[in-house]
Amino acid sequence: MKTEHKNISRIVALSLLVLLAAVSRILPHPQNFTPLIAIAFFGGASFRSKHLAVIIPLAAMLVSDAVIGFHALMPVVYAFFIITTLAARKFQTEKSFKNITQFSVLSSVCFFIATNFAVWVSSGMYEMSVSGLGTCFAAAIPFFQNTLAGTLLYSYTLFYGFSFLEKRVPQMQAA
Repeated sequence: MKTEHKNISRIVALSLLVLLAAVSRILPHPQNFTPLIAIAFFGGASFRSKHLAVIIPLAAMLVSDAVIGFHALMPVVYAFFIITTLAARKFQTEKSFKNITQFSVLSSVCFFIATNFAVWVSSGMYEMSVSGLGTCFAAAIPFFQNTLAGTLLYSYTLFYGFSFLEKRVPQMQAA
């Protein structure tokens, strides 16, 4: 019974951290400085259940998107989100500063490529040529620094915040 209580406490704490991060998307912030990638990474690396690792962060994102507003790139963003969450499962046992940093940088670059390619294909703003693709990517470069900074800050905050809880609150420790 104690193990079950610890697991429930852990799931609740993880869920609250994910929800809190998702709520921060609603608050005023610099463009692209969001917890989106960090939520996917943290969820995948922290929830023991594969289903919860995907469902809870995805639900938090959906709720915040319902407030912010839905957009045409949502299928690409959500697909990337799920792929990132599943890839992050690899980090369940090793959440070092180096791993958090490397995965945050790599996933930010992949997000940049995926979403800007989708903008190029679907927006009608750019010529459908290599030159148009280059123009699309070049126009997005100024926003990348905020994507990367937000991903790093939120990843460190989520992972080290939960680590702090695990060390200080017995119910959060691995069962």
